[in-house]
Amino acid sequence: MDSTHATTARPALALQRVTVAFDPEHRVLEQVDLEVADGEFVALVGPSGCGKSTVLRLMAGLLEPGSGLVDRSGEQRIALVFQEPNLLPWRTVQENIRLPLELLGMEPSETRQRVNESLELIGFAAADALKRPRELSGGMRMRVSLARALVTRPNVLLLDEPFAALDDLLREQLNEELLAIHSARKTTAVFVTHNVSEAAFLSDRVVVMPPGAGGEFTDIAVDFPRPRTASLRSDATFARLTGDVSARLRRDGEEVKV
Repeated sequence: MDSTHATTARPALALQRVTVAFDPEHRVLEQVDLEVADGEFVALVGPSGCGKSTVLRLMAGLLEPGSGLVDRSGEQRIALVFQEPNLLPWRTVQENIRLPLELLGMEPSETRQRVNESLELIGFAAADALKRPRELSGGMRMRVSLARALVTRPNVLLLDEPFAALDDLLREQLNEELLAIHSARKTTAVFVTHNVSEAAFLSDRVVVMPPGAGGEFTDIAVDFPRPRTASLRSDATFARLTGDVSARLRRDGEEVKV
């Protein structure tokens, strides 16, 4: 890996010489190495079809590599947030959030406590908790999806373009809320996006994936202090960083979004 930022802490997640091929003629990933440190926020960017979502599914245990090793450093509690909220339309907000705990067979008193905790994290009032998905805006539905992931108190949060369908203003607001949650929970996070500004604003490190299997990943360090505020987006250093990431993506043939 071509790296400008070395991870020194013990990795919470690691791909070691991982290869994934969906058929003999179609290798999505080849001999990939990637480490994510405990508590680190890593953004994955790269051309469409380069395997970003495949990396998340490997980390989540939803996909096994054809060869190589996926190391989750022991007993990781992993939650995955998809691009679509995928809420059950007949369930209220609180009923959707508590679904993972029901599947785990958790005690009702603990379930109520955790659901209320997750509702508070996403800024929902008591009245909102009784609404059904059809009564919510797109941004509110995505907040519920995030709360449903957080209710299990994961120490690893994987996010696959969760804000891609939202308008820019709402997207920026949810980025700030996600950073606040990450800071409060000290969660390890891996975030897939096509938006360069989003990647730079959220992460400790941007990993640029190549357009084809077998290419080198490029690490770009993001050294802005935390907590981060909306004013960072207008900072000249931030603009230079997004320019560096965009330039790398253009070399790889990606349509850049900022």
